[in-house]
Amino acid sequence: MASSLIVAAAAANKSLLAAPSHCHSFSLHSNCPPLHHSHSFPSKPFLHLHSLSLTSLHRRLIPVPALDSDVPHPLDQGSTVKVKNNRSKEIEEWDSWTAKFSGGANVPFLLLQMPQIILNAKNLMSGNKTALLAVPWLGMLTGLLGNLSLLSYFAKKRETEVIVVQTLGVVSIYIVIAQLAMAEAMPLPYYMVTSVVVATGLLLNFLNYFGMLNAGIWLFWEDFITVCGLSVLPQVMWSTFVPYIPNSILPGVLSFVTAVAAVVMARTGKLSEKGVKFVGAISGWTATLLFMWMPVSQMWTNFLNPDNIKGLSAFSMLLAMIGNGLMIPRALFTRDFMWFTGSTWASLFYGYGNILCMYYFNSVSGKFLLAATAGLVSWIGMALWRDTVVYGYSSPLGSLKELIFGS
Repeated sequence: MASSLIVAAAAANKSLLAAPSHCHSFSLHSNCPPLHHSHSFPSKPFLHLHSLSLTSLHRRLIPVPALDSDVPHPLDQGSTVKVKNNRSKEIEEWDSWTAKFSGGANVPFLLLQMPQIILNAKNLMSGNKTALLAVPWLGMLTGLLGNLSLLSYFAKKRETEVIVVQTLGVVSIYIVIAQLAMAEAMPLPYYMVTSVVVATGLLLNFLNYFGMLNAGIWLFWEDFITVCGLSVLPQVMWSTFVPYIPNSILPGVLSFVTAVAAVVMARTGKLSEKGVKFVGAISGWTATLLFMWMPVSQMWTNFLNPDNIKGLSAFSMLLAMIGNGLMIPRALFTRDFMWFTGSTWASLFYGYGNILCMYYFNSVSGKFLLAATAGLVSWIGMALWRDTVVYGYSSPLGSLKELIFGS
């Protein structure tokens, strides 16, 4: 969710949902003892240091319930977990590898956006501003909001590698939006407001990441992206099916009023603790759902206009599948249900799903589809198998149950 997810909006159609996508398990039997809290450490100096290192690692491995996905990792809350020594090395190594995989997602996501940026630059330099009208600025703006929301989500959870991915998404989309403004394809007032929001969002996120931001200011920013995200999502979903349903801004207006009311009630103590927690999780989930809706919109367009398939790039869809797929092991390892849902959905239905549609309409060869299928199935299978081994379960269902329901 999300994810994390950067897909060029130029590939989108008339729908408002032209947003780039970047851009966010089941316990049977465990061979290792249940995780439990501990505040004791060995007395020997070298053992003490080793235990501290493992404690720092495993604090964040406490499963995160779905409703608590927006809560920072337990690493930042002072909880500790004792882990069996014979599994500590495996967990530490897999933690390192999954972080590297997430960081590696920057490569396919950057490759996705660069062609559009270069093409826009060439058109601008040649004076062909009309060509940039083909890029829907409203869709790019929607994607930018999604990336900013997910950046705030991962900054709060201290997922450094994914913060870089989301930051790359924000910056690359903003560059495209700046090019559209230069070509007068985007109204200047909207561009100015967007620039202020982007600059403010990046500054606040990084100040918060380094612990230099006042809590009240951060809370205001979270409320802002919650209202924006919840207002945009229903409108995007509605706009997908226009003209088969009336063109209306009513869904966006109603959801905006609802979002403002929810935030106000949460901040004035009118909601229960569970209600406040739900409101706090809205921004991350709406950003994830925005990106999850992209394949639905694209496949709906493919169904209505099969000829549009020829305008899709098989290589771009492959990059989208790879970029999101690289984040799946990390999301599973940290037991982040929201992140896992968004990344898996985008990889399966946006990347692979569109490749499947392209094969159905004879736009790609059977060998290309077979290679994509084998690669995706092998990767997800490896992630599930390795997570099962590391956590000491007898089946991947153990990991999936813990991911969804917690420990």
